[in-house]
This record gives sequence, structure tokens and C-alpha cells, in this order.
Amino acid sequence: MKRKKAFIFGNILMGLGMAAMFISLAYVLLGHVFNLELSEILTGVALMGLFVGALIWLAGASIGGREQVADKYWWLKNYDERYRRKKHRLP
Repeated sequence: MKRKKAFIFGNILMGLGMAAMFISLAYVLLGHVFNLELSEILTGVALMGLFVGALIWLAGASIGGREQVADKYWWLKNYDERYRRKKHRLP
């Protein structure tokens, strides 16, 4: 897959995963807040949809190339001494 198509496909998956998480969370929370008589099976499916949405979002981040850049930056910021702002020296 070419880089531009992978980036677009990753963004689409990230959007679908985020939408699935928001819809699942809204269904569960609205059912509890407004005391609606919702099916327990659908509530369980909605809770599972939250985790499925998170996995879809992570897959999109991995395909789109966003995850690797963030991981590398976090590693550089926290563990590579050349890029640290504060030099921690032991006495």
C-alpha cells in the first residue's frame, strides 16, 4: 500500500474507531443516567463495542503511521540523554 493511501486508510479507521467508542459510551451512559429500560444484552454489546472501537482506532494509528512517531518521540524525550531538557546526575 502506498504511503498516501495507507495514511488515508489509517485516518478512516481511526475515525470509525472513535465513532464506535463514542456511540457505545453514549448508549451505556444515557441508559444509566436517564434510567431507561434498555436491554441488558445490548448494554453488554455496547460495552464490548467500546473496546472494539479502541482496537480499530489503534489499528488505524498503526497503519497510518502515527503510532510509531509518537512512540519514538516519547522514547527520545524520556530516555535519550541527548534530547533531555533536564540532566539528571547521580551524586
